[in-house]
Amino acid sequence: MLPFKLVYSDAYYLPIGNHVFPAEKYRRVHDRLIATGVAGPADFLEPEPASDQDILLVHKPEYVQKLKTGTLSPREEMEIEIPYSRDLVEAFWLAAGGSILAARHALTDKISVSIGGGFHHAFPDHGEGFCMIHDVAVAIRRLQRDDKIRTAMTVDCDVHQGNGTAAIFAGTRTASSLLPSVSGATLQHPQGNIGGKMREAHAGDVFTISLHQHNNYPMWKPPSSIDVDLADGVGDNDYLAWLDNALSSGLRQFEPDLICYIAGADPYQEDQLGGLNLTIDGLKKRDELVFRVARARDIPVMVTYAGGYAQDVEDTVTIHSNTVIAAKEAFAP
Repeated sequence: MLPFKLVYSDAYYLPIGNHVFPAEKYRRVHDRLIATGVAGPADFLEPEPASDQDILLVHKPEYVQKLKTGTLSPREEMEIEIPYSRDLVEAFWLAAGGSILAARHALTDKISVSIGGGFHHAFPDHGEGFCMIHDVAVAIRRLQRDDKIRTAMTVDCDVHQGNGTAAIFAGTRTASSLLPSVSGATLQHPQGNIGGKMREAHAGDVFTISLHQHNNYPMWKPPSSIDVDLADGVGDNDYLAWLDNALSSGLRQFEPDLICYIAGADPYQEDQLGGLNLTIDGLKKRDELVFRVARARDIPVMVTYAGGYAQDVEDTVTIHSNTVIAAKEAFAP
């Protein structure tokens, strides 16, 4: 039995037909974890959909109304890049509920993993890049509303910059002593300027870190608290050094009550929508690094999965399953 809970529902499946986003990956991860004995049925919790009130903590009423009534414009549907349906809306409301549930359990168990979510391209007033609702932001705002947390940090390791996350939490940033550096300042890689650059901005109650391939979607990247813009082809060692530097820098300047780790599988070297060069082993080491840092500082971690578009879906399933294995190893009693 795991020392923490996994949040999962068969209804996490996104009804989008034949698509580069492998909607069946959630079920496959669930089945793999059980088949390999990593987890048992008792380790899984079934989420409830987020309420409309929860969604409105982040998203504009006009946008939510369009989603609920199927009145998105053709341009708005095109930006989301997945075919609109009422079933799809329900799946995103459920993903947000799953992230809320995972965040709550992280506060008691030190870590919890939602086998889904991480839809970091959703903005308050529109969706983008396969993302209709920003489940992680909804979870943070719900826990803040309930006085469960005051501050949070997002650590986004998807290959694509978390533009929705940066935009949603940009309004909370102030010239705070939590982050005394100058906005836009470049920090150096611990081994020199290898394969990218790191930029910092001031932050408020939510500190956002995004580690991503620079020459990739989205074209416009609103500033996170820390953005690590990685060059094409960065591999395991350089990636891990950049991540370690970003975490160290962020946690020197900000004290989160919760870390929301967006564990994208798409930095993988054989991902169809990525251009980095991480191996499956390197991605597990990435997870281990995040969990090791969080446990050492006694900061709870809520995990979501975000992207993963490997040529072989089984590789994506392995990467996502390894995140749970890394958590099990890091948080073993």
